[in-house]
Amino acid sequence: MSLKRVLVVGGGLTGWSTAAALKRRVPMLEVVILPLAPPPDALADHIATTLPSILGFHADLGIGLGDGVVRTGSIYRLGTLFRDWVDGLPDYVHAHGPHGSAIGGVSFHPLWARAARDGSVAAFDSFSPAATMARAGRFVLPGGDGLLAAHGFGLSLDLPRYRAMLTAFARHVGVREQPGALAGVELRADGGLEAAVLDDGSRLSADLYCDCTGPRALLHGAMQAPREDWGHWLPCDRLLLEDVAPDADPSPLDLATATANGWRWTGAFQRGAAYCAAYGGEQGEPIRLDAGATLAPWRHNVVAIGDAAVAIEPLEWGNLHLAHSAIDRLITMLPAAAPHPLEAAEYSRQALAEARRVRDFALLHYVTSRREGPFWHDVASTAPPESLAHTLRLFRERGRLPYHEEETFDRDSWLAVLFGQGVLPRQIDPVADAVSPADARTTMARLSAEIVRAIQPLPSLAAFHAAQSRHLHERA
Repeated sequence: MSLKRVLVVGGGLTGWSTAAALKRRVPMLEVVILPLAPPPDALADHIATTLPSILGFHADLGIGLGDGVVRTGSIYRLGTLFRDWVDGLPDYVHAHGPHGSAIGGVSFHPLWARAARDGSVAAFDSFSPAATMARAGRFVLPGGDGLLAAHGFGLSLDLPRYRAMLTAFARHVGVREQPGALAGVELRADGGLEAAVLDDGSRLSADLYCDCTGPRALLHGAMQAPREDWGHWLPCDRLLLEDVAPDADPSPLDLATATANGWRWTGAFQRGAAYCAAYGGEQGEPIRLDAGATLAPWRHNVVAIGDAAVAIEPLEWGNLHLAHSAIDRLITMLPAAAPHPLEAAEYSRQALAEARRVRDFALLHYVTSRREGPFWHDVASTAPPESLAHTLRLFRERGRLPYHEEETFDRDSWLAVLFGQGVLPRQIDPVADAVSPADARTTMARLSAEIVRAIQPLPSLAAFHAAQSRHLHERA
């Protein structure tokens, strides 16, 4: 038996991305989508802020900046400004891309940590071209071989226009749309899925099913896969979301501010709040959150993608990234015939490892926070999972970060948050002794000044976007 037909159930960003990617990258497949409206708690479908990985996902599909950004009205973003997460410390930027550069063959971060302990160095994010650019409200695409060659950027999505682009693209590459509503499922004797049953009594069968229906997991839920609960680590169980019109001169930074019972954010197209109801409420009708992940996202012939596999608050914006990563992983491991248990087990191992590391990165903000109040005392005193505890032990002792196979956030991202939240190693790595403190300070001061000079002539984000739009229309 060869794999011929895939049914995607779910019609938000996750569903249409899955269908489009499968058909685009494996053209011989028949791909059918049942485009159910995503529920409010399907955050991969509703959070407008994305990581830089979305550009790689677009590139794999052949969607360029013109179609994926300019025509959809999306806005470039360089990072997030974190405010009030540690009492007494200034705000900091977690930006995408490198922070500093090696000095005398020694990595930048141990030299910076040594200087920070002496109180003789600028903030860590001042050595990030992306963070400096973002604070100044300026933007340029990375390019060339200088300081502005390697910064990363994500997108803030105009969700209706972006969804329309994905839908049109999927139809263009040959995805077939099946109207109707899901009434239930039929299971095989071995526990796999026989068919999806529609409200008119008709049945949709396939060789492989992709569940993109959000946390309820309307297909995968019937597989009886065990689930891992993260609520005792990530306590925010309510979310408020509000769409806003972007400013005429938007910032390339999102703002994430700690509050008495959680945090709130402002982005180009949205503002919202994540909070724990046990420590107080917020005005509005909240979305319920139940943080956790299925231990077997690929079960029999059903693959859970997006919030059907992983539910996590949007701190650090990993929701759509995890969906895209799952899609890429599925295509890489797509079986030639009927799904094999070994393929499913390896897919699930990798997907769960990635999800847990995204969880750890979000949790990092809580366990390193130092704020007054019952909520913050409780979250900071909760023992983290061993994977994060190991990372923190290594870093706090000597400033080292362990390598993880399925890592979403690179070393510079971890350093930006750790240093931004005031976490410094107890001992400086001995390799730093190869560069004297005076030489390191001089070089750092020169680098920071060079970054400021490099970004001064750059256009504002609005001006860059306008110029890009004009160029696109001139070529059309």
